[in-house]
Amino acid sequence: MEKEVMSSLKMAGNILCSASSFIRKCIFGVLRVGPIPNHIAFIMDGNRRYAKKQKLSHDGAAGGGGSYDAGFWALMVMLLYCQELGVKYITAYAFSIDNFKRKPEEVESLMASMLEKFHLLDILVKRLAVRVHFAGNLELLSNELRASAMELAEATAAYSKSVLTICIAYTSRDEILHAVRESCEQKRIDLEFDNDDDDEIKLMKVEKNMYMAVAPDPDIIIRTGGENRLSNFLLWQ
Repeated sequence: MEKEVMSSLKMAGNILCSASSFIRKCIFGVLRVGPIPNHIAFIMDGNRRYAKKQKLSHDGAAGGGGSYDAGFWALMVMLLYCQELGVKYITAYAFSIDNFKRKPEEVESLMASMLEKFHLLDILVKRLAVRVHFAGNLELLSNELRASAMELAEATAAYSKSVLTICIAYTSRDEILHAVRESCEQKRIDLEFDNDDDDEIKLMKVEKNMYMAVAPDPDIIIRTGGENRLSNFLLWQ
């Protein structure tokens, strides 16, 4: 396990070093001349197809070097590219609520892999001054994984160079339902204490209670697996 962690840390170091590549800086300098999106969102899928093509495991086993590991490092590289280009908000759809319907052993393995990646992510984002935000129903996660996510979010809350939102235990319908429920509860409290004489719930209130309220609507959504579906991702936005 120690050998695997050291190997991952070495890879993280290589990625950070590659951020200062002179050639890439020249290329990005040219790209910056055009309009730069403020928010790019990624639907991270295609793991099984990628694993089959590359003859890798796709069960999410921690330290297994499978397709989920490849997906994680691809996201880290994209985070570097986006930051260098001046894209402030990056969102990744990492795990849907619907994914809990998979085989229990696969879900458990994926959760273990995520926990490992959170530790590595902590090192990278602090070096890059990236704020990490988690969007989704975190109550569906294990206590250990939820605590790790909250700790990472709190530790990076003061960073403002860029914002990485990880959608985990997320679906857009759940986000909308959550926002409506929170808005109704806040309105009920306001009416009960006479803080508001208008019983109408405004659109602005609902949007403030979205999981994704931390970021503006995305300018571009990229689906890595090549499908042309939103799959219950950022439907409101």
